[in-house]
Amino acid sequence: MNDFVNAAEAPGFDTARIVRGARRKRATAIAGIATALIVAGGGTALATINSGSEVSKPATAGTATADPEATYVALEDSKYKLDFGGLSLEFARQQLLKSQLKLGKVGEVDCGKNGKPGTVVEVSPHSPTAVPRGASISLILCAG
Repeated sequence: MNDFVNAAEAPGFDTARIVRGARRKRATAIAGIATALIVAGGGTALATINSGSEVSKPATAGTATADPEATYVALEDSKYKLDFGGLSLEFARQQLLKSQLKLGKVGEVDCGKNGKPGTVVEVSPHSPTAVPRGASISLILCAG
């Protein structure tokens, strides 16, 4: 038994290779997570949802209405409000689909020189009226 214990060689470790492999795995994981967030649009989706707290939003010059809630949609089954103010028609349509809402009528209103043409300036029905999933939301766009 002593011959076996004394004859076995100690295993050799290449610590530099182990460290390189760990760094490579970590870098690959971080890059994969970042790519997934970008593809999923996580940052954009989070930015469009109001957390329910009353955060003062600066008034957009040249909007069609004086109502501060005119661009928010409140869902019956959610405590969050969706803000469509300043979104393009295509992006607003995508947000409606994500929220299981339907696009209703789309209209335009003259919002002066300060408004960006083609962006949402009002939604109907808007907050504080809560709508169920599947409801139709009408959009009013800035005509320029």
